[in-house]
Amino acid sequence: MSTLGRAGLAAIAVSIAGTVAVGAAGTSLMAPPLPGAPGWLPWGLDLRLSPYIAVGLAAVSLAVGALGLLLTLRAMRSGWTVSPRSVLLAGAGAAIVVGTTRPFGTSDFLSYAAYGHELVTGHNPYLVAPRALPGDPVARAVQDWAGTPSVYGALATGVFGAAALVGGLSARLTVFALDLVSAAAFVVTGVLLYRLARGRTARLRAALLWTCNPLLLQVLVAGSHVDGLAVAFSIGGLAVLFPVIRNGPVVTPGALRGAAAGTLLGLGFAVKPTAALMAIGLAIALLAARKRLTAAGLAAGFGVVAVTDLLVMGSAGIGQTTRASALVSVGSPWRVVRAVLSYFVAEPVANDVVRWCAVVLAALLVVRFVPDFRRSDSANQGQSAGQSIGWAFLFVVVWLAAWPYVLPWYDALAWALLALLPASWFDWLLLARTTVLAFGYLPARATGITIPGALRWMEPVLRSAITPAVLATLLVLLVCRRPVVTMCDMYSPKCDSDRDLCGGGAGRGDRHFGRRGRSPAGQPRRARVQ
Repeated sequence: MSTLGRAGLAAIAVSIAGTVAVGAAGTSLMAPPLPGAPGWLPWGLDLRLSPYIAVGLAAVSLAVGALGLLLTLRAMRSGWTVSPRSVLLAGAGAAIVVGTTRPFGTSDFLSYAAYGHELVTGHNPYLVAPRALPGDPVARAVQDWAGTPSVYGALATGVFGAAALVGGLSARLTVFALDLVSAAAFVVTGVLLYRLARGRTARLRAALLWTCNPLLLQVLVAGSHVDGLAVAFSIGGLAVLFPVIRNGPVVTPGALRGAAAGTLLGLGFAVKPTAALMAIGLAIALLAARKRLTAAGLAAGFGVVAVTDLLVMGSAGIGQTTRASALVSVGSPWRVVRAVLSYFVAEPVANDVVRWCAVVLAALLVVRFVPDFRRSDSANQGQSAGQSIGWAFLFVVVWLAAWPYVLPWYDALAWALLALLPASWFDWLLLARTTVLAFGYLPARATGITIPGALRWMEPVLRSAITPAVLATLLVLLVCRRPVVTMCDMYSPKCDSDRDLCGGGAGRGDRHFGRRGRSPAGQPRRARVQ
């Protein structure tokens, strides 16, 4: 299996190199133009790649990266291992390089820059669309969402405004400031996940599934999406709730710790509302573990920040976000349902019907898995951290599977939580989902581009046909299978080891498993599947 693992790492390295190459090449069909002085960062060589080379290189990078993840995960399940610290550092370095080259694969970052510029120039980004400022050099650079006011939380808008203060009238420099925030959030999340994981194998899994994940490096970091910042705050809340004390036991969470964790989760919500899913999952797990004071503190901390966010956004921001929640993306299986409904009712009504059907589907999926997770909790008393992560993951995955608006970078929060869970069928489900979405949304741009004739098949075939079909299949598999994720032994004090963080070898947790005969050092701990 060492050959398989090394081949997987080599494929991941090739994928990352391809991602860097697309960004470093400069403006192309994948990367929108950035108005501003050519010498300013983010840097690019302005090679003017042909659309075929740009899209082909991005697609090959995705395919090779997905294969690399598959091979390394498969090898790890058979006992293969490598230095987790090296993988973490390699991924962090890759994120910094990707985050300082030209962003590509979307034009959302141009909208971020425009909303920030609106804020610092005295306009309300929740009321004023970038198109309403035709003479503004930053607003003029926006492409796909030029007619749409901001749908992001108050904290996200504040970050956009800070970047606008740095960039001034240069969209290019403003985008670079946002790139740095995105890359920093990604690296911080990777370090937190690494620190939360226990033992050599768990830390290798955390580093591979997040920091050195080639899919996330392309769709999240290279796209400079604000989702990474929301994930960083959310995982920060988890780290506060269940901290790792060096060579010591896990600290029992209390009301104050719960309030601090809820505050960080609320800050994630103030970036993107999907962070609320994780807060709900954690609160339910804490209540199931009879940690009512901690759950109350978490709810109070989250509630204060969330209410403040909504007050700052005002009715305009809340209304804009509500309207955006009714959208149905092209790659979603719900697109077919909405198309059929549109023959009988007006399109806004069809959107509302689809949205409420998605809510019902999500509720049914949660009900479907609740008995399994409760049995898991009963079988693993005392493993409150593992139970909480499992419940949070359940709510995030259910939302991803049921919601009608899907984009590849929306999967980021699920990947972060999966990195802390043992190997299970969910690995393959999320890998397939993110891969097909990433392919389906090449180049994820619509305005200001001309698709060559030989590439026009991608939208009707990949995005409109194959992607919805695969997502529908994965939904059916999710309903039919019963993968129960447990965290047995993952978070017990005896399994805690911090030596690897400093470059040491296998820690106490690995020796503990070998001594008790459960799993030798380096052997992955599998999830229970019932």
